[in-house]
Amino acid sequence: MRVAILIGLQASGKTTFYRRHLAETHAHVSKDNFPKGGDRQKRRLGLIKEALEAGRDAAVDNTNPSPAQWAPLIALARSFDAEVTAYWFPVDVEASIARNAARASPVPDVGLFATLRLTGADGFDKVSR
Repeated sequence: MRVAILIGLQASGKTTFYRRHLAETHAHVSKDNFPKGGDRQKRRLGLIKEALEAGRDAAVDNTNPSPAQWAPLIALARSFDAEVTAYWFPVDVEASIARNAARASPVPDVGLFATLRLTGADGFDKVSR
């Protein structure tokens, strides 16, 4: 089994990549699909666990900018002996701001810059760019 963790700024193309390359094989897990409130991280981990228990690969489609964000995802995947791949989306702030502005529900620009400060990569079996 595999867990794909998509890493990048808001509006960097993560969901488009998921739809084009992973949708047929991976369950889509995104906090963007959750209602506001509640423990969103607990819910996200629960959906990943459900997919892995069913023998299905999972793709985590959020900014996931730092080890604090992805460490619990990696730990859960490892508990199922799943391979963990990071899909890192190179930082292009201007393009992300432009794509974000075109969204139905854009993220405030300050959110993109906060994510940018946290971005890094370690702890994965593979990193794909």
